[in-house]
Amino acid sequence: MARATPDVTVIEWQQLPAEAREVVRLIRQGGPFPYAKDGSVFGNYEGVLPKQKRGYYHEFTVKTPGLSSRGARRIVVGGDWKTSRELYYTGNHYASFQRIKE
Repeated sequence: MARATPDVTVIEWQQLPAEAREVVRLIRQGGPFPYAKDGSVFGNYEGVLPKQKRGYYHEFTVKTPGLSSRGARRIVVGGDWKTSRELYYTGNHYASFQRIKE
Protein backbone atom coordinates (compact mmCIF):
# COMPACT_ATOMS: atom_id res chain seq x y z
CA MET A 1 0.00 0.00 0.00
CA ALA A 2 1.24 3.51 -0.78
CA ARG A 3 2.08 5.93 2.02
CA ALA A 4 0.45 9.37 2.37
CA THR A 5 2.68 10.45 5.29
CA PRO A 6 5.00 8.37 7.48
CA ASP A 7 2.05 7.19 9.61
CA VAL A 8 -0.84 7.29 7.12
CA THR A 9 -1.41 4.75 4.36
CA VAL A 10 -3.72 5.21 1.37
CA ILE A 11 -6.98 3.32 0.91
CA GLU A 12 -8.88 3.16 -2.36
CA TRP A 13 -12.53 4.27 -2.30
CA GLN A 14 -13.75 0.77 -3.22
CA GLN A 15 -11.84 -0.74 -0.29
CA LEU A 16 -13.71 1.33 2.30
CA PRO A 17 -16.51 -0.35 4.24
CA ALA A 18 -19.92 0.48 2.72
CA GLU A 19 -20.81 2.39 5.89
CA ALA A 20 -17.77 4.66 5.44
CA ARG A 21 -18.68 5.38 1.81
CA GLU A 22 -22.17 6.35 3.02
CA VAL A 23 -20.70 8.79 5.57
CA VAL A 24 -18.60 10.44 2.85
CA ARG A 25 -21.78 10.80 0.76
CA LEU A 26 -23.53 12.47 3.73
CA ILE A 27 -20.54 14.78 4.23
CA ARG A 28 -20.67 15.83 0.58
CA GLN A 29 -24.38 16.65 0.79
CA GLY A 30 -24.03 18.46 4.14
CA GLY A 31 -25.91 15.92 6.26
CA PRO A 32 -28.11 15.13 8.02
CA PHE A 33 -25.87 13.09 10.28
CA PRO A 34 -27.09 10.39 12.66
CA TYR A 35 -24.80 11.24 15.59
CA ALA A 36 -24.76 14.49 17.58
CA LYS A 37 -20.94 14.59 17.59
CA ASP A 38 -20.67 14.32 13.80
CA GLY A 39 -18.87 17.37 12.44
CA SER A 40 -17.15 18.16 15.74
CA VAL A 41 -13.54 19.29 15.79
CA PHE A 42 -10.99 16.49 15.81
CA GLY A 43 -7.96 17.53 17.85
CA ASN A 44 -5.37 15.18 16.28
CA TYR A 45 -3.94 14.70 19.79
CA GLU A 46 -2.39 11.42 18.69
CA GLY A 47 -0.37 13.38 16.11
CA VAL A 48 -0.87 10.75 13.41
CA LEU A 49 -2.35 13.16 10.85
CA PRO A 50 -0.34 16.07 9.42
CA LYS A 51 -0.05 18.91 11.94
CA GLN A 52 -2.61 21.68 11.42
CA LYS A 53 -4.21 24.47 13.44
CA ARG A 54 -6.95 23.46 15.88
CA GLY A 55 -10.29 23.40 14.07
CA TYR A 56 -8.83 22.18 10.76
CA TYR A 57 -9.98 18.57 11.20
CA HIS A 58 -13.57 17.41 11.80
CA GLU A 59 -14.76 13.90 12.59
CA PHE A 60 -17.78 11.83 11.58
CA THR A 61 -18.93 8.48 12.94
CA VAL A 62 -18.92 5.40 10.72
CA LYS A 63 -21.57 3.00 12.02
CA THR A 64 -20.31 -0.42 13.02
CA PRO A 65 -22.90 -3.13 12.34
CA GLY A 66 -24.02 -4.86 15.51
CA LEU A 67 -22.98 -2.05 17.88
CA SER A 68 -25.40 0.29 19.62
CA SER A 69 -22.58 2.75 20.52
CA ARG A 70 -20.59 4.94 18.13
CA GLY A 71 -17.87 2.30 17.94
CA ALA A 72 -14.30 2.96 16.80
CA ARG A 73 -14.71 3.84 13.12
CA ARG A 74 -14.51 7.45 11.91
CA ILE A 75 -14.00 9.61 8.86
CA VAL A 76 -11.84 12.66 9.59
CA VAL A 77 -11.89 15.54 7.12
CA GLY A 78 -9.30 18.30 6.77
CA GLY A 79 -10.31 21.85 5.86
CA ASP A 80 -13.82 22.74 4.74
CA TRP A 81 -15.47 19.36 5.26
CA LYS A 82 -18.17 19.93 2.62
CA THR A 83 -15.67 20.43 -0.22
CA SER A 84 -12.38 18.96 1.04
CA ARG A 85 -10.66 16.10 -0.73
CA GLU A 86 -8.54 15.45 2.37
CA LEU A 87 -10.40 12.56 3.97
CA TYR A 88 -9.08 9.92 6.35
CA TYR A 89 -10.56 6.68 7.62
CA THR A 90 -9.80 5.06 10.97
CA GLY A 91 -11.20 1.72 12.00
CA ASN A 92 -9.43 1.66 15.36
CA HIS A 93 -10.39 4.90 17.11
CA TYR A 94 -7.49 7.07 15.88
CA ALA A 95 -4.64 4.59 16.45
CA SER A 96 -3.99 4.64 12.70
CA PHE A 97 -5.42 6.36 9.64
CA GLN A 98 -5.76 5.73 5.94
CA ARG A 99 -6.04 8.59 3.46
CA ILE A 100 -9.04 8.01 1.21
CA LYS A 101 -8.26 8.06 -2.49
CA GLU A 102 -11.49 8.96 -4.28
